[in-house]
Amino acid sequence: MGPLNLMVGGPNVALPAQWSALDGAWVGVDRGSLRLLNAGVTPVFVVGDFDSLTPAERARVFGAVATVHTAPAEKDETDTEMAVRLAFEAGASRVRLVGATGGRLDHLLSNLFLPTQPRFATVTERIELLDAQNRVRFYQPGTHHLTPDTAYRYLGVVPLTAVSHLSIRGAKYPLADWSSTTPFSWASNEFVAGTAVTLTWTRGVVAVIESRDRIGQTRDN
Repeated sequence: MGPLNLMVGGPNVALPAQWSALDGAWVGVDRGSLRLLNAGVTPVFVVGDFDSLTPAERARVFGAVATVHTAPAEKDETDTEMAVRLAFEAGASRVRLVGATGGRLDHLLSNLFLPTQPRFATVTERIELLDAQNRVRFYQPGTHHLTPDTAYRYLGVVPLTAVSHLSIRGAKYPLADWSSTTPFSWASNEFVAGTAVTLTWTRGVVAVIESRDRIGQTRDN
């Protein structure tokens, strides 16, 4: 199976432009299932407790989608965690979370820290989060080369766990052999003249966030 896109229930304003044209099939997560159907996209399966849908909306989703994975509202994983687990169990080569930002902060943090869970350690680098302004990828220790993307001006390097011997080379603001026992965000870095950036570290899970301003810095966003 190729990549699977997981449509979560975050606000419409935070969705990527032309999101329905992203490569890969779709999975609906709770109310994200209805968003897919409203856009003319039929998901390969849907996941959730579906407590955010009215009875009529739930009936529409269940009637339109061949495979439905339900769970009680009181469970040991979020709907999004459940969807990521099932996507990889189904054989997804990569999982892209869409609609996972822009609303409640507790939901955002849950989604951001999801790849740090030990059960996802073998697939950390196959998880991506995408919204209107940001692309977030996740990495285990090692050496990683980042190719500049002109769609994004800024580069954030964010250890989500304790990290050891983190170095950033080739970026506007280099960093040498930095360690921390707590999460930290090295924000607002930038690529330089199309030069690849090299990251190295020996312990910890790091999020790499490529981002852009919604409007710009000369007027209110």
